[in-house]
Amino acid sequence: MTDKPDQAAPVGLIALLSACNFVIGMGAFVVIGMVPLLASGLETTTAAAGGAMTAYALSYAVLSPLLVSLTGQVGRRRVLAAGMAIFALSALMSAMATNLTTLYVARAMAAAGAGIVTPVGAAVVAALAPPTAQGKSIAAFYFGLTLSQVIGVPAGGWIAFTFGWRAAFWIVMALAVMATCLIWVRVPAGLRFKPVSLSDLAQTLTDGFIMGAVLFTASFLAAIYVLFTYLAPLLEHTMGYGRNGITLVLFVYGAGAVAGNLLGGVLTDRLGSVRSLVLLCLANICLMPVFSGLPLAPWVLLLLVFCWSAMGWSFVAPQQVRLMGLAPTVTGVVFALNAAAIYIGTAAGSALGGFVQTVSDITWLGAVAGACSLGALLHILASHRAANLRDGRA
Repeated sequence: MTDKPDQAAPVGLIALLSACNFVIGMGAFVVIGMVPLLASGLETTTAAAGGAMTAYALSYAVLSPLLVSLTGQVGRRRVLAAGMAIFALSALMSAMATNLTTLYVARAMAAAGAGIVTPVGAAVVAALAPPTAQGKSIAAFYFGLTLSQVIGVPAGGWIAFTFGWRAAFWIVMALAVMATCLIWVRVPAGLRFKPVSLSDLAQTLTDGFIMGAVLFTASFLAAIYVLFTYLAPLLEHTMGYGRNGITLVLFVYGAGAVAGNLLGGVLTDRLGSVRSLVLLCLANICLMPVFSGLPLAPWVLLLLVFCWSAMGWSFVAPQQVRLMGLAPTVTGVVFALNAAAIYIGTAAGSALGGFVQTVSDITWLGAVAGACSLGALLHILASHRAANLRDGRA
């Protein structure tokens, strides 16, 4: 996939790229903690402000595969630095936005930058890591994205409530500028990546069995983002939470994400990928409707958020293992499409959550999210059945 360079990996390179993923994660999801502030500052509704997340997600899903393919023959250091610079510029535009249109354009630019940095960064890590440590190295790379949920997103929300939402974007811009400079200094020159062929992509897109499995990612995450995108205004409306309360809940959500990453691997090894995914769907069907019963005692709410986050973030490992088993010869293509499906699900869930608020009350989000999780459960069962029929195991 990537040519191994003769030189050894520079000290701290993986840590640097993981830190870049942290900045990407913070900049991408910081909107979650400031939806009420964006709505107030731009004089719009919370549903429209939450649409900034939808704009990011849709743009990532469309632009990432295209940009990674178009830049496949360019040196990895230049591509990574350019992607991070675009991300920094998008944060600057977001900080200076005076209307919703400008903010949406800025979020689309952020998705373009992130859609380059994260997949290309993973390829660089895989290229420079010893063959016996590639798995651990890639896991370390993605740890930055998980850590952003624990520290970056809550910190961004706290900054937004304390100093204004524009300040949070200024912080993201500063971090992205530093990351751009460090990439140019620390990433070796001359790394090349063999892009996925269009014929492989076309063949996979027309394989209904594989695409049915890939699109389960979208249906699973859409259910989560119906609720998660609007968690801050929901807590403000039902629990009376402001800066400190919302920040605490987001921190607990991030801690659940870390636990979920570990739990997903354990579940997959012990139960298998399909059983694990079915279990996670059932957990979300039970957990998410409880949010429609807010207010709850604060400690109950925190426990609920932790468990919900852990179930959601446990999804990554079993889904990737399942896709590898279904398409072992085109794993790279399938993983690229799976990344796009993540943001399709994010966009669809965010859009549906906004629609729920326009036709009903915000307290219905949990119930609707639970119903969507039921749809995801039916999806995985149908997809698994179809795969068994194809392989003659019905």
